[in-house]
Amino acid sequence: MTAPVLLPALTATARGAAHPGQGPCACPAAGAVLADRADGTVVRHGDIVAKAHAPGTDPAELTARLATAAALPGILLPPLTPVAADLHDRLVTFWPHGSPVDPDAPERAPWEDAATLLARLHAVPTAQLPGPLPPMRGPAKAALAVARLLAAGPHAACAPILRAWSGLPPWARAETPGGHASALCHGDLHLGQLVRRPAGTGPWLLIDVDDLGTGDPAWDLARPAAWFACGLLPAQEWTRFLTAYQEAGGAPSLQGDPWPALDAPARALAVQTAALAVAKAVAAGRALDEAEEALVDACDRMAAVPAELAHGVAK
Repeated sequence: MTAPVLLPALTATARGAAHPGQGPCACPAAGAVLADRADGTVVRHGDIVAKAHAPGTDPAELTARLATAAALPGILLPPLTPVAADLHDRLVTFWPHGSPVDPDAPERAPWEDAATLLARLHAVPTAQLPGPLPPMRGPAKAALAVARLLAAGPHAACAPILRAWSGLPPWARAETPGGHASALCHGDLHLGQLVRRPAGTGPWLLIDVDDLGTGDPAWDLARPAAWFACGLLPAQEWTRFLTAYQEAGGAPSLQGDPWPALDAPARALAVQTAALAVAKAVAAGRALDEAEEALVDACDRMAAVPAELAHGVAK
């Protein structure tokens, strides 16, 4: 949760952005809190969304990411302002509101749209970007998740997760450069990172530039790949996603059989997701649910036979 002083200030800032003249307000969703986590607090007022980024966010890196989003309006949701504001030592950005994926209608999940957007993003020549970008944060996020697990305290699931983590190559643990193809990557792809703009009727666009950067495009497919391999994503949906990505001209390394390229990133995402789940369960003093147990079980199998997850047999 965010500091108590930030949320009301962010709510007022969002209202001010929606009503520069401070006129009367009859907006829907006035002051609605869309997210309130350690990595970001998001408030909506009418058609404006204000996001307070994580503490310690680098302003130069965020500005570069905003410029990239503004330069790719058909792929990424463009920001409303080119630079972030400062609010209680947090960087704040402003965005138009879009309608998200409906979590209660998984049968309508836009897997093909997500895959096509990724393929288009990966095809953007990095030399044509507005300026240099930092590395995308896929490997770093996995390492942070493991650090959070270690700080959470003892749990029976820690051992298989850490064994799976130790079996990954150093570049997948953010310890050494990957040495893989460098493309423009989203860095944290899941269905919660898509919105339709205009809301409800427009095309799908990618949101959340916090992890945007250059790197191995396999990391952008790694989360659905890991879910598929762990049995949490049906084979039909994984096939829809992968086929759409390849048909849209996705990265050459992910054409044909993608698993040689996806192996380590998918295993890293399985470890990341399991580590975060266990850390949250420890903090809440609750047992793991069925999906979380499936992730831990997959980590246990990965440590014993790493190739299982790489080829989707770990289900």
